[in-house]
Amino acid sequence: MGKYNFDEIIDRRNTSCLKYDFGIARKGRDDLLPLWVADMDFRLPESIIEGLQQRVAHGIFGYTDSNEDYKNAVRGWYKKRHGYDISDEWLTVVPGMVYSIALAIKAFTEPGDSVIIQQPVYYPFMETIKENGRKVVNSQLVYADGHYEIDFEDFEKKIVDEKVKLFLLCSPHNPVGKVWKKEELTRLAEICKRHDVYVFADEIHCDFVYSGYKHTSFMTLGEEYLDKLVLGVAPTKTFNIAGLQITNIVIANAEVRLAFKRENNKAGYSQPNVLGLHAAYLAYSKGEEWLDEVREYLQGNLDFVRSFLKEKIPKVHLIEPQGTYLVWLDFSEVCDNHKDLEKLIVDGAKLWLDPGIIFGRETALFERINIASPRKIIEQALVQLYDAINSH
Repeated sequence: MGKYNFDEIIDRRNTSCLKYDFGIARKGRDDLLPLWVADMDFRLPESIIEGLQQRVAHGIFGYTDSNEDYKNAVRGWYKKRHGYDISDEWLTVVPGMVYSIALAIKAFTEPGDSVIIQQPVYYPFMETIKENGRKVVNSQLVYADGHYEIDFEDFEKKIVDEKVKLFLLCSPHNPVGKVWKKEELTRLAEICKRHDVYVFADEIHCDFVYSGYKHTSFMTLGEEYLDKLVLGVAPTKTFNIAGLQITNIVIANAEVRLAFKRENNKAGYSQPNVLGLHAAYLAYSKGEEWLDEVREYLQGNLDFVRSFLKEKIPKVHLIEPQGTYLVWLDFSEVCDNHKDLEKLIVDGAKLWLDPGIIFGRETALFERINIASPRKIIEQALVQLYDAINSH
């Protein structure tokens, strides 16, 4: 038994919670069990909450910036947990990862330029490219024998043929849960270097890796791959503080960093959210024990999901995740089109999941489910799914 109780069900309704309070606005109904958006239903440890309460009690929330304590906390976390150093000048604090991706697109490409992604992938990648007037180039991940691999030949060919300027990497990969090996990342890095392509490495899920796997940061591949690298990391997924809007961008190359910061200035953003900064500092300083227990609990949730599907709904195939708390499920033996699948999930099972089609056309018969909730909620969701499929 751990120190923290992740079985506790905390009512998040009526807190302007995106996950629970916007069913009517987004789905037209409020009777769905939501396991879609990527945040956790777990309360932070008291040490962090008390630190935030003390800061709130001060009563003044004027302009704030990242000080040496903050930078030391960030540096210490990534050095200890992921094995790389961050120099002070490399760090830029911004409000979010997708915001950062938009800045990178504008900083390192021109309207009409090509940006490459690997679908199925976090859907704001594609949306942000399109909304900024760039061309989406997809090198589809290869799905075979229940897992995903990179088609390196296709990746390089498309970079050449489409004159790609920027690669958006998702590592660990959302939604397929892949934790890329060092050899795979190095091969991608080598291709991008060979063709003078910038890399934005979104490593927001890097702290969630399951037993037997290890996250390799793009930062650790070698100095020769740092020249055109923009690395995105954040405490927001790790410590469930996404609502406090805080992300760290790490750029080693001075010219690249200047170009990124110039776009940030154009967007009119300067000092970060005071409570976001303080929450991140507290989390990186005091949250390690809590996170380790969260990871252990998530492993238990994954084991539960795996066993339940195998025993009761074998037609729903789990894509075994190596990282993240997002589980990718293949429903191709259950439904043959995405409209019927959505009807089954929403009307039949009364669940709110993320439909696979938003991650790319080829995964229309998949669903993404968030397992970062108390086990009773995960069990309830799977029972509702079981009942819906049995009566389908």
